[in-house]
Amino acid sequence: RAVTCLRCPSSCYRRLTGLLRCVCPSVGPDGPAEEEDGGHHGEHGGGYRVVQWEWSYVQTPFIIAIWLLVASVAKILFHFSQRFTTVVPESCMLILLGLVLGGVVLIANKKQLYQLEPALFFLFLLPTIVGDAGYFMPARLFFDNLGAILTYAVVGTLWNAFCTGFCLYATKLLGVIDERVQADLMDFLLFGALISAVDPVAVLAVFEEVHVNDMLFIIVFGESLLNDAVTVVLYKVYISFVEVGAENVQMTDYFKGVASFLIVSVGGTLVGLVFAVILGFITRFTKKVRIIEPLFVFLLVYLAYLTAELFSLSAILSMTFCGIGANKYVEANISQKSRTTVKYTMKTLASIAETIIFIFLGISAVDKSKWAWDTGLVSCTLVFIFVFRAVGVIGQTWVLNRFRLVPLDKIDQVVMSYGGLRGAVAFALVVLLDGEQVKAKDYFVATTIVVVFFTVMFQGLTIKPLVKWLKVPRSTSRKPTINEEIHERAFDHILTAVEDIAGLQGYHHWRDKWEQFDKNYLSKLLLRKSVYRKSELWESAAPSSRSEWRQVCVLTRSEPNWSSHRSGPRPPPGSDAAISIMLTVCFRRENGSGVCLDLQVIDNVPGGKVEEDTETHHVLAGNLYKPRRRYQSHYSRHFIPLGEKERQDREVFQRNMKSRMETFKSTRHKRHKKERSLKKISLSIEEPEGRWFQDSVSDVPSSLHWLYGSEDGALVLDQFWF
Repeated sequence: RAVTCLRCPSSCYRRLTGLLRCVCPSVGPDGPAEEEDGGHHGEHGGGYRVVQWEWSYVQTPFIIAIWLLVASVAKILFHFSQRFTTVVPESCMLILLGLVLGGVVLIANKKQLYQLEPALFFLFLLPTIVGDAGYFMPARLFFDNLGAILTYAVVGTLWNAFCTGFCLYATKLLGVIDERVQADLMDFLLFGALISAVDPVAVLAVFEEVHVNDMLFIIVFGESLLNDAVTVVLYKVYISFVEVGAENVQMTDYFKGVASFLIVSVGGTLVGLVFAVILGFITRFTKKVRIIEPLFVFLLVYLAYLTAELFSLSAILSMTFCGIGANKYVEANISQKSRTTVKYTMKTLASIAETIIFIFLGISAVDKSKWAWDTGLVSCTLVFIFVFRAVGVIGQTWVLNRFRLVPLDKIDQVVMSYGGLRGAVAFALVVLLDGEQVKAKDYFVATTIVVVFFTVMFQGLTIKPLVKWLKVPRSTSRKPTINEEIHERAFDHILTAVEDIAGLQGYHHWRDKWEQFDKNYLSKLLLRKSVYRKSELWESAAPSSRSEWRQVCVLTRSEPNWSSHRSGPRPPPGSDAAISIMLTVCFRRENGSGVCLDLQVIDNVPGGKVEEDTETHHVLAGNLYKPRRRYQSHYSRHFIPLGEKERQDREVFQRNMKSRMETFKSTRHKRHKKERSLKKISLSIEEPEGRWFQDSVSDVPSSLHWLYGSEDGALVLDQFWF
């Protein structure tokens, strides 16, 4: 391997059997070797060296790891003080840390060595944040407010970009901006396009800490995601106009710009939806290889982003709609452990990317070469983006409230106007400008840094007190109850019926059409049969967590009338009869009697006696457990082994259901019927090709998988549904 020669400017040293020999033609192969042997014989020992310094080999990953370590330690220290955390957002702290680190590097090296490179930002950092946001986007809330989001993203961004650009050019003509800023109308319109778009990274970082209500958050965050198409098109159109010159622009070029906007936005969305269909279809067949399910999710969502970039489409739109479209089908197809892996891996990668972005924003600001200061340009830009943002929000909201069922009040408009944060997207776009074509690039870069710091730090610091002072409704982490979900579904059907009766084809009408199309075609194509056959009532009423399923098991064992539900013929899995049995167990009154699930049920909380029995059962199950067989530990690259707690829960469930079935048979059947039923059960277990056996295993809800596993689930299902 070649390393730098100490005696000549070329890289001519080669490692040969542990020795260093110079092969420079100007020095000769023998001279340097002899000089090295004579002059440095005591240092190198003239032979094999046990330890060697390999800084040039590990420099880049080592520095990246050190940056991440420093940022992670800073986060830990940041969250030690609760008083400091409630006042200062984490993004502000990371930017301040970047300023400190950038100052240290500048003092040590006299120049800034580390920058936020646009290629690194757009190809690696931004996709992790957008992918996490798109995949875990609340789809119902997003599409309920899609009209408002598109209005603010398209009309609002165009309004802010044109008004900011024209007003900056007017102030230049009036002499407010210095003559050193060599920019014409096209240059200012280009700068207005890149500085007017709301940044998704900054909005996500600040608004998640403020905890505003869900509707307000989804409108501002959705706007920051969907305005990417407008920003990309305007940026590219103005770049081309600057290259050819404003005097050479023809009328057809403006129509091409409008067509480019439609192609970039619609094309990016279609690319994302195509990859969502591919991802959902592939995960149908990963049941035997669960370990690679998260890999497919990460790869295909990222490929949607890269494919859109490949064809110069909106990559953010592509990744967002790929995540939204794939979430429903992928989450239903993959296992619970894969869902957990996808969730925490995406959150971790997004947190790392966000940390790197804000730190390097601070580091990049400490660079003397970027600071071409003009007070008039900086102050006018800050005033214009704030004023036009507020005017645009007020005007568009006035129009939207004439059509919205839930109008946006004045407090919401204040928060939306104040929450127009700019961030790393604007900085990366302005750095990409060509200094030879855009003469005022240095002034634009310095102004963009000031705007980003002002919006993220000043507005980020003051938005939380503003939200408290205005008493803006805050979001709650409480999940909706089964009663609320049923009322919500009933209300959707009522509104759809009202639209049909009135002869209107509104939002609820088209949503009902989409649900029918999804049920008849997409779900059959993208969901496994065992998932598709679950009824809608089961999806809304079935317990969603392990603790709830344990509660079901406890109530099952304490249900006095459980055997009465088994006197009839065996209900098929997933049927209304089987679901009603489970719902009777899940929802009980305080006196222990079963209760039907209807719109009048409100008091479905168990009483104190049931809670006490539940707690006692958990203590006994955790401390008095004795396994009936030893599990051999083994390693497989294709399966994730069950944990100790999961094996205990599964075994306790199997043993209990087996004992209850035997008790039931001894008390309810005659001897000859008992022998006949035992023979049938043994045949169904020994012969898995039986029709009911296959149906029972394929139709079992995925929420029960943690109870029986994949090996001996047939016995559990046979006992459970009998």
